[in-house]
Amino acid sequence: MTKTIMLSVFVFFITLAQAQKVEFTEYDLDNGLHVILHQDNTAPVVITSVMYNVGGKDGPRDRTGFAHFFEHLLFEGSENIGRGEFMKIIPANGGTFNANTSQDRTYYYEIFPSNKLELGLWLESERMLHPVIDEQGVETQNEVVKEEKRQSYDRPYGKFLEVVGENLFTVHPYKDTNIGEMEHLDAATLEEFNAYFNKYYGPNNAVLIVAGDIDKAETMKMVEDYFGPVKPRPEVVRDFPEEEPITSTKRVKAYDANIQIPAIIAAYRLPGQATRDAFVLDMISTYLSGGKSSVLYKKLVDEQKMALQAQAINLGQVDYNIFALLALPLGDVSLDTLLAEIDEEILKMQNELISERDYQKLLNQFESRFVSSNSSVAGIASSLATYYLLYEDVDLINTQLELYRSITREEIRDVAKKYLSPNQRVEIEYLPKKEDN
Repeated sequence: MTKTIMLSVFVFFITLAQAQKVEFTEYDLDNGLHVILHQDNTAPVVITSVMYNVGGKDGPRDRTGFAHFFEHLLFEGSENIGRGEFMKIIPANGGTFNANTSQDRTYYYEIFPSNKLELGLWLESERMLHPVIDEQGVETQNEVVKEEKRQSYDRPYGKFLEVVGENLFTVHPYKDTNIGEMEHLDAATLEEFNAYFNKYYGPNNAVLIVAGDIDKAETMKMVEDYFGPVKPRPEVVRDFPEEEPITSTKRVKAYDANIQIPAIIAAYRLPGQATRDAFVLDMISTYLSGGKSSVLYKKLVDEQKMALQAQAINLGQVDYNIFALLALPLGDVSLDTLLAEIDEEILKMQNELISERDYQKLLNQFESRFVSSNSSVAGIASSLATYYLLYEDVDLINTQLELYRSITREEIRDVAKKYLSPNQRVEIEYLPKKEDN
């Protein structure tokens, strides 16, 4: 690529990034609820969302899965919303809704026509202020969670993250699954569920996002009216144990009755997602397996026909990221052979600069992601909440592309060398479960 073309591309991307700058206003209510407003009057749509600073890692380790359970339970109803009515009111008013939970946070949102903004705020304030947590709701949602586990975890390769987590972590709660153990939920008392809500679901442990076709002054008044009365809770204090660095290769076997083809996994425990190195590792994972022209797919699947699938994953988390290399063999290819072929590509990254062409391709991919993530009010709301709560830098919604563009080919090489050595990982043979296993 000539210098003239490179300069033109660079100017184009910078101009595009500036044109898509997301304006927002943020402030705190007296009860500690952080509020972020984004006004976009181009379409008559508004999203109200709340992200709570609670996830699978939180709570007693003999009561795992509570955060995910509450993702469901807090749709049961409130003092002013009848049982099951929450999920009827929203579509009846032209809206959609959803919620999701990770190891680090829980996120609820509703998307409405903009003339229903007040309804969205009322619904979320009811969830925070006085939900109904009773035996009937707990029993109902317990069955819902069990069915979700059957559909999501008890399917081919559905235990992938469970296997990685329990072998990569020994003391940090990331070792436990986000959905939790069903016997923990079965054994929990109503008092334990209420105590969990009172600890983690206060306004001072959450961020409220309102984005879309709004008037800021009117919205701020409604936010105060509906959320101001919610009393703050004691500050959540976390003191999770730290993991010792991995200094020698750990080799383990894991079995799954729902698979027929084995897999090899090489998993690394790396710095949390807000660190610069984590962003570099994003680029490394995309270079290795971001599409059919990526290094691992092209080599192992397309050209050598040694693998059905080859992938590199950089899973972002607050305390530790998970970087995992995964491959499924084709035919009689051994798992060790697949891992050796993958390591060959890692070694190249550690000792040579990736080509200028591949580097530009990476930047193009991240520019596309950046534009896509900010292309809807729902995407913007999710990003604002995530960057505030998990990265402690809301303006990443505007500066993240610049951050990626500042990462050099030399930095990619050095970070690969720093973290991705065989003596720093867990190697997992993920095997079909036989009757005698």
